[in-house]
Amino acid sequence: MSASEFGFKVTATDGAARRGTVSMPRGEIRTPAFMPVGTGGTVKAMYMEQVRDLGADIILGNTYHLMLRPGAERVAKLGGLHSFARWERPILTDSGGFQVMSLAGLRKVTEQGVTFQSHIDGRKYDMSPERSIEIQGLLDSDIQMQLDECVRLPASAEEIERAMEMSVRWADRCKTAFGDQPGKAMFGIVQGGDSPALRERSARALVDLDLKGYAVGGLAVGEPQEVMLDMLEVTCPLLPDNKPRYLMGVGTPDDILKSVARGIDMFDCVMPTRAGRHGLAFTRFGKINLKNARHADDPRPLDPDSNCPAARDYSRAYLHHLVRSNEILGMMLLTWVNLAYYQDLMAGVRGAIEAGNYADFCAETQAGWEKGDIAPV
Repeated sequence: MSASEFGFKVTATDGAARRGTVSMPRGEIRTPAFMPVGTGGTVKAMYMEQVRDLGADIILGNTYHLMLRPGAERVAKLGGLHSFARWERPILTDSGGFQVMSLAGLRKVTEQGVTFQSHIDGRKYDMSPERSIEIQGLLDSDIQMQLDECVRLPASAEEIERAMEMSVRWADRCKTAFGDQPGKAMFGIVQGGDSPALRERSARALVDLDLKGYAVGGLAVGEPQEVMLDMLEVTCPLLPDNKPRYLMGVGTPDDILKSVARGIDMFDCVMPTRAGRHGLAFTRFGKINLKNARHADDPRPLDPDSNCPAARDYSRAYLHHLVRSNEILGMMLLTWVNLAYYQDLMAGVRGAIEAGNYADFCAETQAGWEKGDIAPV
């Protein structure tokens, strides 16, 4: 049953790890959840029916890319992003702030917002907190993110503090622009780089705004995993227990397991789809690079026990051939493999938290990756 209002309930815990449910009119999101990235209204190399059947409750769309092409107003005229992309379940849109900082051409950041040039055609755009929320509203996304300024690490303490304080002020403006939208939510984004003190200041200021959910941003941007985990250990205990926590742009399966253990509920990352397009498969035996010549004569599937036909029914030799020949089918099959593995991993995570054996699940999963499966038939 879908809910008429946005809500979040924790149903089980194991240490800091949480099993819960986000309730929204377009459906429930089982947490911990991995959101496949549908940057421009498409999860690359996948049909939406496949994404749904793998168990994804929610996907991510990107404000920056969709505002450039095909345009938010056009998507709105065509019935919104759900209808446009044929995805009936919830959609989260990120604000576009990270892409402006990483992809756009000449850009200028002021208190008002960001002025930048499109990486596609050089056209000039203005993105304020209010405009970001307006675009996300035109797309009709269910969870909308505040506009923030994301600083790549390493950076000076002064730069990190300036961007963090700006992001807090922008969060307040985004909250006002978002207003009261029953059944939808706007999340704030904790910034502060690799500074525990700044992370704490950011988290406390955002909690004072009483938002419906909170993200941790500005990580997975080049810092070591230990830094990311340290920042989560500082941040998560400061966030409300009754609201979802989203770690943006993360990550590897190992990142996910360790972040869940520190209290994170939601994840997104381009890694499984991007890796699939470049010949890399994620499996319970670890990562398998199908470009390697040793797979050329291997008749085994990637995983004979997988529920995913791409992992179960196609030989490694065939997948190797597709990858080495740069065939589109190879990209499609390996993307399918990877998203299936990520969703299976999340289902295992949720089950382990419910059973109270999350630490054992992590140890067994990591042991499987380390043992590998490289012996020929």
